[in-house]
Amino acid sequence: MTSQHAERTTSLEIVLAWWRDTPLYLRILGAVALGLAVGVALGDQAAALETPAKLVLRILGALAPPLILLAIMQALMRAHLGGQQALRLVTLLVTNTLVAIGVGLLVANVLQPGSWWKAAPAHHPVEAAAAADPLSQFLDNVPKSVAGPFSDNGTVMGVIFIAVALGVALRGVRHHEVRTVEDLVHVALTSLIAILHWIIELVPLAVFGIVASIVGVKGFSDFIALGGFVLAVLVALALQAAYYLIRVRLGSWAPPLYVLRGVRDALVMAFSTGSSTATMPVTYARLRDKVGLREQSASMGALVGANFNNDGTALYEAMSALFVAQLLGMHLTLGQQFIVVVTSIIASVGAAGIPEAGLVTMTLVFKAVALPTDYIAMLFTVDWFLDRCRTAINVMGDVTVSCLLDGKTREQQETPPP
Repeated sequence: MTSQHAERTTSLEIVLAWWRDTPLYLRILGAVALGLAVGVALGDQAAALETPAKLVLRILGALAPPLILLAIMQALMRAHLGGQQALRLVTLLVTNTLVAIGVGLLVANVLQPGSWWKAAPAHHPVEAAAAADPLSQFLDNVPKSVAGPFSDNGTVMGVIFIAVALGVALRGVRHHEVRTVEDLVHVALTSLIAILHWIIELVPLAVFGIVASIVGVKGFSDFIALGGFVLAVLVALALQAAYYLIRVRLGSWAPPLYVLRGVRDALVMAFSTGSSTATMPVTYARLRDKVGLREQSASMGALVGANFNNDGTALYEAMSALFVAQLLGMHLTLGQQFIVVVTSIIASVGAAGIPEAGLVTMTLVFKAVALPTDYIAMLFTVDWFLDRCRTAINVMGDVTVSCLLDGKTREQQETPPP
C-alpha cells in the first residue's frame, strides 16, 4: 500500500509540475478546445459547467479592489517624484491614457463589433434545480468582496475562506520585517498577489466551463462574434501606436523609426512575456544605450512612469465593456461610457504591479456599468493573444513618455541619429 501511495503521489507531482510548466495561454487554448467538444456533446446539460467560471470570476472580483488599492499605494510611495519634470510626467501619463480610452471607445462605437453577430438569448433549463445544487450553495458562500464577510449580513464561511487564504499566503512572508508603512503595504500586496497566482492557475478551468456551457446552450454565435472584437481591438491598438509615433515626431529630437529600432528588443520582449513590469529594465537600457536619451528621462518614463502607465490595458477594458454591451443588445449611454472611462483610468493605474492585470481589473469596469461579469470568462479565450498586443502598447507608451520628457534637444549633438 505504501508503494502504491508513493507512486500515486509521484504521478500527481509530475502532473502538477507539467501543469505549472505549461504556459498559461497553451492551457487556455487546450481548455477552449475541450470546452467546445464537451459543449457540443452535452448540449443543454453543459449549462451546469459554468459554475467553476463563476467561482473564479467571483474571487477575482473580490481581489480586485484591495489589489488596485495596495498597488497604487505602493507605486505612489516608491515613486521618486518632484519638481516640474514630475508634473510634466503626470500630464503625459494622463493624456496618453485618456487618448487610449478615447480611441478604444471610438473604434468600438464606429465598428460595433458586438453587433456583427447577435448573441443568442440565454437559456438555462437546469436553473430550477440551482437551489439544490451543492456547487451553487458553495458559490454562495464565497465572498463577493474581501470586506463582505465582516458586514452585518456576512457569513462565517466567508470569514473562514479569507482567513485560510491569507493564512497560507502570509506563510511566504512571515519572516519579513515590518518596520515602516511601506513594509506593511508590501506584505499585504505580496500576500494578495500570491492568492491571485493560485486563482490564475484555475483560469483554464473557468475557460473550459464557460466555453462548454455557452456552446452547449447557445451554440457558437458568441464565439464567432469574438473575431470581430479581436479585429476591432487590433485596429484600436494600431491607432494608439500611430498616435505615439506622431507625438514622438512632434515633441522629441529622436525620429520615430530611430526610436523603434532602438527599443525593438523591449517591444518583442513585452509581446513575448506579456509583462510590462518584467520588460522595464530592458526598456530603460535600450532607451539609454540604443536611443541615447538622458538618464533622468529614461528612468522617469520607463521606470517611474511604467508603474502608472497602462494605456493598452485601459483601451482594451473600455472596448471589452462596449463589446459585451453590444453583444447583449444593451445600450451604454454617454454617461455610462464616461463611467467606463473613469473606472478604466483608475483600474489601469494600479495594474502595472499585478500579474494578468486585465483579468483582475476588468471586473471593476464591468460592475461599474452593471454588465454581467460572466462574459469576462468568454473574453479569456482571446485574452492570451490580446494581452501580449496591449502589453507591447503599454511599453511603447513608456518609450513615448521618455522621449517627450527628453525634449527636442539631444544631450550629445555631435553624433546625430541617421
